[in-house]
Amino acid sequence: MAVPIRNISSPGYTDDLEFKTDTRAMIITTALFFMVGLLTCLKDIVTPHLKSIFDLSYAEAMQVQFAFFTSYFVFSYPSGAMVEKFGYKKTMVIGLLVMAVGSAGFIPAAKLAVYSIFLAAMIVLAAGITIVQVAANPYVAVIGPAATASSRLNLAQGFNSFGTFVAPFIGSVLILRGAPAISPAAMACLSSTKLQAYRELQAHTVILPYFGMAVVLALLAIILASIHLHHPRNSAAERTQDFRPGAFSEALSKPDSIWRHPWLLFGAVGIFTYVGAEVTIGGLLVNFMGLRDVAAISQSRAANYLMVYWGGAMVGRFIGSGVLQRLKTGKLLGLNAIVAFFLVVLALLSHGHLAMFALLLVGLFNSVMFPSIFALSIQDLGSLTSKGSSLLIAAVVGGALIPLATGKLADIIGLHHSFVLTALCYVYIAAYGIANIRRPDGSDVLLPAEPF
Repeated sequence: MAVPIRNISSPGYTDDLEFKTDTRAMIITTALFFMVGLLTCLKDIVTPHLKSIFDLSYAEAMQVQFAFFTSYFVFSYPSGAMVEKFGYKKTMVIGLLVMAVGSAGFIPAAKLAVYSIFLAAMIVLAAGITIVQVAANPYVAVIGPAATASSRLNLAQGFNSFGTFVAPFIGSVLILRGAPAISPAAMACLSSTKLQAYRELQAHTVILPYFGMAVVLALLAIILASIHLHHPRNSAAERTQDFRPGAFSEALSKPDSIWRHPWLLFGAVGIFTYVGAEVTIGGLLVNFMGLRDVAAISQSRAANYLMVYWGGAMVGRFIGSGVLQRLKTGKLLGLNAIVAFFLVVLALLSHGHLAMFALLLVGLFNSVMFPSIFALSIQDLGSLTSKGSSLLIAAVVGGALIPLATGKLADIIGLHHSFVLTALCYVYIAAYGIANIRRPDGSDVLLPAEPF
C-alpha cells in the first residue's frame, strides 16, 4: 500500500513538470495489480476446499500459505535481477507467463487429486506474482511525474484490493459450490478407489476458474509484449531502488549499516507479525465460520462473508489515507492494533455470530498497518532507505511462518482458540505504534504498494 508522501531520491523523480503519465502503461499495470490481488486472495478459498478434500489437519492446510509466501521470499532477489537485466516490460511479461503456468498447474493437480501437485502449482503461481510485483511497483512510480507517483501507487493498490474483494465471491460460486462434501468419518469408510474418485470429483471445481485465469494471464502477457510502453528515463541501476526485495542480500553484506537502526529492526518484526496475522485470519476464516460453536455455515456461504474481511481492508485503506494527513502515524497504528487485538480476543471468548463478525471486522483495522509500519521503519534512514526497504519486504515471510504455526496450534487446542497467536501479533504491533508516537513523522518517503 502507498501513502501520499514522496521521496525526491526515489526512482522516477524529476523536476520536468511536462512529463505526463503514460496512460496506456497505467491501464496495463492496474490490470496486473487486479489479477495479483484476485489470485492472492483466491488461495484463501482454495485452502479450506483442499482441507476438506484431503482431510488435512490445520497445519497441513496452512502449507498453502507457507508455499505461497516462502516462494515470494525466495524469488524476490531473482526477480530484482531480472528487472535490472531485461527491464520492466519484459520482466512483467515473464511474470505473467509464469503466473499463467502456475494457474494451469491446478488443472493436472485437480485431475490427479494430489495435494503435493497443488502446492507445486501454488509455488509457481507465487513466483510469477513476485516477478510481476517487483517489476510493476517501481514501474508505476516512474511512468509519470514524481509528484503524482503516490497517487498512481494508491490507484494501483486500489485495484489490487478490489481483486482481493471479489475473489471470495468468485471462489464461492465456482469452487465451493461443487459436489457436496462428505464428513471425514464417511471418507474413512470409502475404499481407496472410491476415495480417489471422490477427491477427483471435488477437486474438479478448481479447473474452470484457474483455467480461465491462465487464459487471461496469457492474453495480458501477449498484449503487454505487443505494445510499446513509455521508456522510463532512469538508468538500470536506478530501476529497482527502494522497491527491490532482493536488495536484502546486499544489506546483509554490510551488517554494520542497517543493523544500527533499532526502529527499522523492530519495524521488520512488525511487518513479520502483521503479514502473519492478516494471512492467518484470511486463510482460516472460512473454517472458523464453519465451526458449530461459531456460525456452522457452509464453505460457500462463508466465502461470501470473507468479502467483509477483505472489503474492510479495501475501504480502510482509502479512509486511512485521509486520516494519516491529520493524525500521527504511530498513534493511528497503535490505535488500530489495539482495536484489532480486542476484536480477536472477543472472537476467542465468544461464540456464534458475535465471534464471527468480530474476526471479520479485523480486516478494517488491518488496512493502515502495512504502510504505517513501513513509513515509521525507514524514517530517517537516508542513504540506507533502499536496503531498509528490502529488509522490510523480506519480512513478508511472516505470512508463511505464522499461519503454519497457528495451524499446528489449532491441531492441538482447536481452531477457535488458536487465534491467541494472532492476538499476540497485534500486541507487538500496538507496542511499536505507541513507542513511535513521540517521533516526528517523516514527510519525504515514497512507499511501494503492499506486496500482496
